Amino acid sequence: MGATPEPIPSTTPEFYFSRLAPMEIYNLNGDEWNLETEHEDYVFKDCWVGARIGAELIGGSMYEVAPGKKQGPYHTHHGNEEWAIVIRGRPTLRTPEGERELSEGDVVCFPRGKAGAHQVINRTDEPARVLVLSTLLMPDVVEYLDSGVVAATSPADGRLFHARVGPDVEYWAGE
Repeated sequence: MGATPEPIPSTTPEFYFSRLAPMEIYNLNGDEWNLETEHEDYVFKDCWVGARIGAELIGGSMYEVAPGKKQGPYHTHHGNEEWAIVIRGRPTLRTPEGERELSEGDVVCFPRGKAGAHQVINRTDEPARVLVLSTLLMPDVVEYLDSGVVAATSPADGRLFHARVGPDVEYWAGE
């Protein structure tokens, strides 16, 4: 009779990794999309990569921006950092420093606050594909700098508001 193997001690990496669920895989060269948006100058497809692979702490959306179109408005997050990774094409990145063309493989970090304002524009004749990674800290406040709109989201209640910034009010106003 063979000897019974000794159990893996619970303090080892092998013990931890032996109990993880199988990892989900998504290929960034695929053509599966969760959302297709067409609104004036904004035409793009969106794949929720983070949700597809079971991510909990880092969000990931892959956008394919149509030629001559934009991925979304010029904006910044006050609660979350984002990264953009160019998968395909040569999109133009708009930031507070101006515009510059990106190349496949380029990675850019957008810090929280106005210094991290950004917009992805495709000025080429071919689709551009960009993976955007984000921390998932809540609540988040997103400021759309061209329009003066501010949006806030809550993990419990979803969108709290999406409105134009108005005049400041005193702390005790209406209380």
